[in-house]
Amino acid sequence: QSVELLANVSGCACVTINSIGNNRQILMALKSTIFKVDLAVSDMDRNLYENYSLTIARHPSENDIRMMVRLLAFMRYADKALSFGKGMSSDEEPDLWIKDLTGAIDLWIVVGQPDERWLRKASGRAGRVVVFSYGDRVAEVWWEQNRAALQKLPNLTVFRFSEESTQALAALASRTMSLQCMIQDNEMLITGEGGTVRVEPLLVCGKI
Repeated sequence: QSVELLANVSGCACVTINSIGNNRQILMALKSTIFKVDLAVSDMDRNLYENYSLTIARHPSENDIRMMVRLLAFMRYADKALSFGKGMSSDEEPDLWIKDLTGAIDLWIVVGQPDERWLRKASGRAGRVVVFSYGDRVAEVWWEQNRAALQKLPNLTVFRFSEESTQALAALASRTMSLQCMIQDNEMLITGEGGTVRVEPLLVCGKI
């Protein structure tokens, strides 16, 4: 069965160019780049076997690594109700989320190293909050600086992904992708035309 999902990232960036002669300002909108993904997920830990047809909008200021970590988050929590939020384009929405029919937020997923106060706010809005942090030293420093406050949030889970694995994931990125993801014992094996990447999420805080 195939599920069609659209990454709801509608923001664009503006570049201001100042002309020395007449102080003219030219505003140029940088649109998101669209990626199409055919994804097959075999999650033996959850007994979930499903195919997804995804459309992902890469924000103008987003690189392939961050986009592929967003896709990794979808693989890890794959669900028919899981959708992409506005993420970098809005402070009010995460990178991915699950909402029920009443609009209540069951799952809130964010990629990177978010502000601690923003996470506390998200924790009050959602049943579960998950952070996919990456970048080795940057992720380590972020966690050490926010550990005391974040460990107090009972519904927060934080994963860390190695720079080696996220760079290997980014190498699989292309405008049209066909990927297979197998998950067993929390280990993820992602296969695409560019090869196979093994990802082992490090649980830093909370429950898997």
